[in-house]
Amino acid sequence: MHLLSTSCVCALLLTALLCQVAGLETVVGLYGETVEIPCNSGAVKAEDAGIIKWKYDKGDGLSGDLLVKRKDQDVVISATDEYKSRVSMAANFSLLLSAAKLTDQRTFTCMVVSQLDIIENPVNVVIYKSPSDLEISDSATELEIGKLAKLGTCVAKDANPAANITWLKNNKPLVADGQGISIQSSVLVDPVTKLSTTKSTLEYSAEKEDAHAQFTCSTQHTVGAELVSPPLTLTITYSTENIVLEVSAQDSLVEGDNLTLQCVADGNPSPTSFYFHLKGELMKVENGDTYTIKNISRDTSGEYKCSLIDNPSMESSKKDVTVNYLDINLSPSGNIVKRAGDALDVTLNITSPETPKVSWTKDGKKLDKQPEFTKLVFMDSGSYECEVTLGPLNRKSSFMLVVEGAPVIQKLSTELSKDGQQVLTCQAEGSPKPTVSWSINGTLLDETPFENGKITHSITVVPSANLTVSCTVSNEFGVDTQAINVSSHPSDDGDQTKVVVGVVVGLLVATLVLGLAYWVYMKKSKQGSWKTGEKENGSSEEEKKLEEKVEENSQKAEV
Repeated sequence: MHLLSTSCVCALLLTALLCQVAGLETVVGLYGETVEIPCNSGAVKAEDAGIIKWKYDKGDGLSGDLLVKRKDQDVVISATDEYKSRVSMAANFSLLLSAAKLTDQRTFTCMVVSQLDIIENPVNVVIYKSPSDLEISDSATELEIGKLAKLGTCVAKDANPAANITWLKNNKPLVADGQGISIQSSVLVDPVTKLSTTKSTLEYSAEKEDAHAQFTCSTQHTVGAELVSPPLTLTITYSTENIVLEVSAQDSLVEGDNLTLQCVADGNPSPTSFYFHLKGELMKVENGDTYTIKNISRDTSGEYKCSLIDNPSMESSKKDVTVNYLDINLSPSGNIVKRAGDALDVTLNITSPETPKVSWTKDGKKLDKQPEFTKLVFMDSGSYECEVTLGPLNRKSSFMLVVEGAPVIQKLSTELSKDGQQVLTCQAEGSPKPTVSWSINGTLLDETPFENGKITHSITVVPSANLTVSCTVSNEFGVDTQAINVSSHPSDDGDQTKVVVGVVVGLLVATLVLGLAYWVYMKKSKQGSWKTGEKENGSSEEEKKLEEKVEENSQKAEV
């Protein structure tokens, strides 16, 4: 193998280019394939050519014959070297050179002999070959952050001209900067095939973000598609710079839970041994990064931190841990019996590190606020319950309140039912449940359930005469009575009134008529005073009778 620098390869290409510029025709062939080399750019006419001969430049001013064709004769191979089996002539007199090699990069000349002239047409042949493979070899498995070290060598094998290699990180080209990136390239030439193998070595100073980076190399040859190596991923190592203490379920810890502490360090590889500082107590953990406290209580609350065993000064910041708890004390509690009109103080004491949610119910129905009793009434009786909630913690407490006192009749009423019976209703309030009694026998119509110290008692009666009925309610604390008037014929009241009014009006009219008759009579009597005494005595008797009649009618009218 011979070492040929990239500059030498470029010089060869430049020479070929200069030859083309000088007028020398150039043909590019692919390695291992057949190359067609045209004779006089394909402008030779068969009828003009007497002899067509191909030869090649052997170097040192020497030439070698390849083949010759005379007019109307077959091609004759004149080569005696390795070209003997590789050359032939096409129908247009082009030279066909099979199994092209890099040694074929030389000048081939077509000589055309006609009756008038001899023309030679030299053609320069260049053979290209793209790399057979591209891979990263001798690669590192890990890099230390901030330290320039060899990452790997990218190899492009058997190419002509030699391949140019580009290094990439996450598909972005890397450019040597003399600090964190250094790239060194070399080309090796095979002494037999003359093909070039390019090697490019990358030295790289890694950063933290390179932990998941992909490194590749690529080449875009003169011929063929771009080649990209398989990606290379490295382990990036660096010392620990920061430590964080993590607490499991920190926002919802309650008594009885397990508390897990984890010490997280940003070094790579990660440290495996730590000190856990538990409220002043030092706990050593090796081959692990967690520590668990089981069945925690409110006393577990406090400050915690962790540090490296091999570097105790490298420690986490303090972490406050709060264990939630909930204690309640309700006063009063149990069964409470009070007298109506008394006051009752209700106190709920809560012990907790945070403010919980409190709700109240009475007989299962939600209340807007904590109950207050400045003056107890019967309807305050019932079952009261408070519920206190803090996260998953829940506490309940209750008391049963019974308000007692002498019964009081709230309402006593009567109404006529559809079937014409009198319905008497007595509404009372008191506790314990009052006993209801009536001063008249009746049929029980309804009795409501005793709730909130209230009861309603209804009976139906059919009185034979107008009477006064009383309702009496009583319990162990006292008695209350009320009365109501009940009519025997409540439906005939209107007719009786009409009869009485008619009688009175009739009597008044009769009295007026009699009075008018009496006045007329007296007037006539005075005009006939000259009549005899017998007649006078008779008139006096009639006058007396008339006066008695008027007086009788007046008395009846008054009644």
